[in-house]
Amino acid sequence: MLKDLVELVRAPAALTVPGDVLAGAVAAGDLRPGRMAGLSAASVCIYWAGMALNDWADREVDAVERPERPIPSGRVPAGTALGLAAGLTAAGLALAGRAGGRSALATSAVLAATAWSYDLKAKNTPAGPVFMAAARALDVLVGAGDQRRRAWAPALAVGTHILGVTAMSRGEVHGSTPLPARGALAATSAITAATLGGPVRRAAASPTGAWAPAGLAATAVLTGLFAQAVGPAQVAAAQEPSGPKLRQAVGAGIHGLVPLQAAWCARAGAPKLGAALAVALPLAKALARKVSPT
Repeated sequence: MLKDLVELVRAPAALTVPGDVLAGAVAAGDLRPGRMAGLSAASVCIYWAGMALNDWADREVDAVERPERPIPSGRVPAGTALGLAAGLTAAGLALAGRAGGRSALATSAVLAATAWSYDLKAKNTPAGPVFMAAARALDVLVGAGDQRRRAWAPALAVGTHILGVTAMSRGEVHGSTPLPARGALAATSAITAATLGGPVRRAAASPTGAWAPAGLAATAVLTGLFAQAVGPAQVAAAQEPSGPKLRQAVGAGIHGLVPLQAAWCARAGAPKLGAALAVALPLAKALARKVSPT
């Protein structure tokens, strides 16, 4: 049963979630370990809740298109999935309030409402990708606490990336036109340029006012890793927008969040944290071979 629940919530894909919070926390200048750990755990709970709710909402469609999924295969009762989604949402909000206070709780509540709205209403409408992008952008703002204004840039970068990934995901079963993959590729180019552009904040250990060379180098390397992680799959999907090619591009896009988050940590003055975060990428890819993130 535990293995089935792990598959239901796409548990390994949650490795891409803490980086949202860390990027927001670094931008806000609040790196208290306990706070970051608590808010990361809160966002993971809300992410898992969204995955469980997604499969509950899609149980009839999955019975036709993906009968091997936990609910249509009978391995996880539909009621269990819905109850798990509710319980994880409540746990996430409780953790957010405890770790980040009222501000983090308020943002997490909007995040949870956005995730539930996406799964239950918006997913199959033209607004679906926008809702999903908003959810990941809000996840960055959770980490920023009451300094949300300072984290708009990384939130916009993450949200724009997810907008393209979600648009492609609509064709991962039956295929699509080249347009979604081309749009995602254009977004990748814009995000790469925006992440590399502008000043890199100096680290706290550089009080002279000069930009920290380590931050500049780490930002460049991590941004390049992001582009390399997602770009080739998007090019392939644009050339052949079949279901398998789009699934590969979506999977690459999910994993590509990690170096993107890491690059924004480095740009905001925490290159060591960015480098440490990037270590999660090969682990996420390895686990994805056991449990699909899509």
